[in-house]
Amino acid sequence: MGSAGRLYEPGKIHRSDRMASEGIYDDGKKGIRRMTDPELRLKDQDRDGIQAEVLYGILGATSRINDDEAAGEMLRIYNEWLADFCNTHPDRFAGLACIPNHDIDAAVGEIERVARRGGVRGLEISRRGDMTPLWDPWWNPMWDAVAASGLPVHFHTIGSGVRRDFTKLAPKVALAARAAGITSFQMYMSEVLLSVIFSGVLEHHPGIKLVIGEAGTGWIPYILQRMDAEWEDQFKELDLKMPPSEYWRRQCYATYQSDPIGVKLLDELGEDNIMWGSDFPHPDGVWPDSQEYIQRELGHLPAATRKKIVCDNAAKLYRFVN
Repeated sequence: MGSAGRLYEPGKIHRSDRMASEGIYDDGKKGIRRMTDPELRLKDQDRDGIQAEVLYGILGATSRINDDEAAGEMLRIYNEWLADFCNTHPDRFAGLACIPNHDIDAAVGEIERVARRGGVRGLEISRRGDMTPLWDPWWNPMWDAVAASGLPVHFHTIGSGVRRDFTKLAPKVALAARAAGITSFQMYMSEVLLSVIFSGVLEHHPGIKLVIGEAGTGWIPYILQRMDAEWEDQFKELDLKMPPSEYWRRQCYATYQSDPIGVKLLDELGEDNIMWGSDFPHPDGVWPDSQEYIQRELGHLPAATRKKIVCDNAAKLYRFVN
């Protein structure tokens, strides 16, 4: 698999070629499941110098199913598998249960079920382009359930959510379209952050921890400044008791794999609000070269700050021991 779900083509994408050099695609063709066999996955993480990982879910799968009930059942089955997978090595794996977004009762029911069952350490709300906006009160029962669960809630970047057919475009036009989409997709996470904060979710639920996954970080200080400025200028009637950026600092996190600009803005972001991740096994991640990226982008920072970003913040949020 290449970038953005395309088939792997040698010589097209550097990071895909790098993963291929480690045999990951050839092994897949042979039926060797390095992603889903916990022992093989640990070997790949050891190869990359990773002590523990947080597993995001089957992102986007439900957007390709035109049967909401079937999609919800698929997520339930996946969540059961995920809990069993993570329980093989709970000191190394922390899974995020996938929560449906098509029906609020289904979402609440699955949150309550996985919280009772145990075996996962977070919730991931599936996203799609036509989902109800997160500022809508329609979501309020889900936020109540998230708060009651005590589990951090995650939204993983998917870009604009608008699916386009590039097959009818001229090759160079299609390439430009892909370049625009792949380069900008992380910035769409600003809508999640804006909606959840401005709608008062974090004010009403001060215990909720919100994580925007694979979001990058360099754009966030600008958004925080804009939120504060607009709130001060014209939106003080919103149900917020402090500037929007304070909710970010109190309750929010972003993850990234490579973002040298974000590292330069750590004073604005807050070193307690950022978590590094390799994005394994996606080809736009940095496996198996994580240590090289970490040293290049974080090596100049104080050891305590660097350790927070690559280890301590996640260890605390996901309750890793040792």
